Amino acid sequence: MTARRLHLVRHGEVHNPKRVLYGRLPDYHLSRAGRRMARDAAEYLASTGRPVSELRCSPLERTQESAEPFTELFGLDATHDARIIEPANVFEGQRMSRALRNPFNWRHLRRPSVPSWGEPYTSVATRMRAAMDEAWDAAERAAAVHEGDIVFVSHQAPIWITHLSVAGITLQHDPRTRRCALSSITSFERVGDVWREVDYAEPAAKGVDLGAV
Repeated sequence: MTARRLHLVRHGEVHNPKRVLYGRLPDYHLSRAGRRMARDAAEYLASTGRPVSELRCSPLERTQESAEPFTELFGLDATHDARIIEPANVFEGQRMSRALRNPFNWRHLRRPSVPSWGEPYTSVATRMRAAMDEAWDAAERAAAVHEGDIVFVSHQAPIWITHLSVAGITLQHDPRTRRCALSSITSFERVGDVWREVDYAEPAAKGVDLGAV
């Protein structure tokens, strides 16, 4: 039997007192509330009774910390996968409300369809699809021994771009309109070579959602 679902889990709330866009910057960790949110997500998935056979997270601290409750509840070590990391962004380390008032930065907004301020949306979609396909194919080969779902702990932008790509919707979008709450779970299945989104859940309380790319 194949893996039944692949869940893209967003990390929990991040301690970000300066309210900067943290992107791939190091040393941005979960807040106390963020750790509770990550546990809520893991407990929600455990409550469904679905076994999990594979756990991956991006290499950033906030996703590693968000993966810890899954390790505890499902008995799996999280593998770091750089393909599911946050996109790079020229505004990292800046407070966006200030950065956008600086005329010097306006050149980075000239082509939002790419986007011109960071990694192209098509690049994010391609690397996410590669990681998903690899994990799914590996789960199919190992299903006789370890049947179960796959969990990726990732970030808002890669998860939302995957949603758009799977749905066949243009990847250009307003980042403020993303349906991808902190510690949310977006679930997919693959039939043949075709992915489809099958569920979305927000098991955690609302957190302070600042600093996402």
